[in-house]
Amino acid sequence: MQQKILIVLGSPNTPSGKLSEISKDRLNYCLHYFQEGNLILCTGGWGAHFNTAKNAHAFYLKKFLIDQGLLESDFLEPALSSNTVDDAIKTKPLVSTFKNPHLTIITSDYHLNRVKLVFNEILKEHTLEYIGIESDLNKEEYTSLAKHETKAVQSILENGLYY
Repeated sequence: MQQKILIVLGSPNTPSGKLSEISKDRLNYCLHYFQEGNLILCTGGWGAHFNTAKNAHAFYLKKFLIDQGLLESDFLEPALSSNTVDDAIKTKPLVSTFKNPHLTIITSDYHLNRVKLVFNEILKEHTLEYIGIESDLNKEEYTSLAKHETKAVQSILENGLYY
């Protein structure tokens, strides 16, 4: 049987570790999608742009899911990454121990195109499925994030993916 692994990509938290609504949206989808026998891999270490707290971002993601009733045994070791490319790079050795796993990458709708470019390259030997959670952000926030993502995708398309 093919192992299903849900990969929850990180997003900001406060310096005290409080998760952003973006993070909670991704986690709530993971909870909804999760079935017994699935494994979860949380991503996110530290970085000035998303986590300056004491613990790795993935720690807060996992704590949220465990507080909602998931078990320690439902989780793989986290990928302590600092950006989207690093998410894929640090995820690869953690999932490569499984024979042909089915990977479901959970992110936000505005981030989906870049995630697909990155993961399709770095994890191309795996079965990949992508979930882009609809963001419940105000228009200004969403527009700002979408513009950032458009620039990032354009840079990858023009310059290639370096890792």
